[in-house]
Amino acid sequence: MTTDRRQQHRALPLGRIAGAIALVVFGWLAVVVALTFGSAPGKSMAIVGPQSQALAAIAKANGRILVSNDYFTIARSDDAGFVARLYAAGALLVLDAEQAGGCSGLSPKRSTAQL
Repeated sequence: MTTDRRQQHRALPLGRIAGAIALVVFGWLAVVVALTFGSAPGKSMAIVGPQSQALAAIAKANGRILVSNDYFTIARSDDAGFVARLYAAGALLVLDAEQAGGCSGLSPKRSTAQL
């Protein structure tokens, strides 16, 4: 009977593990989103969400569209407060494009070996 009790304490329920993973993921996402508000003007931002909604938010926030597809749009503005204006205009999620996946919105540089 004591060995059964010890085995029950060692094995974590699957729900606890899933909850811990969800907590870590949501915590990381909250930190990343919070850091975008402190981004310097002129940085590329990735707006995640439907393309039409992202384009409308960028236009209302006085930004420039760099790249756009169905799932995310990359935009830039030289004005301070661009991220706050994007959220106020209806953007679902705004991330620093360079940190979110290496997207800078700039065309890739070609080396002389490729030419």
